[in-house]
Amino acid sequence: MAPADKLRNQQELERLQAKYVGTGHPDTTSWEWKTNIHRDTYSSIAGHPPLLSYLALAENVPVAAVRVRMIRKMLQPVGPPPPREGDEVLVAPRQDGS
Repeated sequence: MAPADKLRNQQELERLQAKYVGTGHPDTTSWEWKTNIHRDTYSSIAGHPPLLSYLALAENVPVAAVRVRMIRKMLQPVGPPPPREGDEVLVAPRQDGS
């Protein structure tokens, strides 16, 4: 592969990564990658009526309920983000009074 082809490929990859957030980049964390994948899946299910109907039928619940559940799952699909370096870790007080 010629150096010009490598440069062109690199530029195309950077253009795609800027255009589509879910494609990731070298600094993408595991949590970010998993979040993007889960959100893509949930939005696809919520946006395609046949998939929505299939799940609703399999779970024996209304289609609207499945759609709402998929949209709600998109908020934090893999849990809260991990603490970053330098962030303080807050510990909630115990509820049993001790």
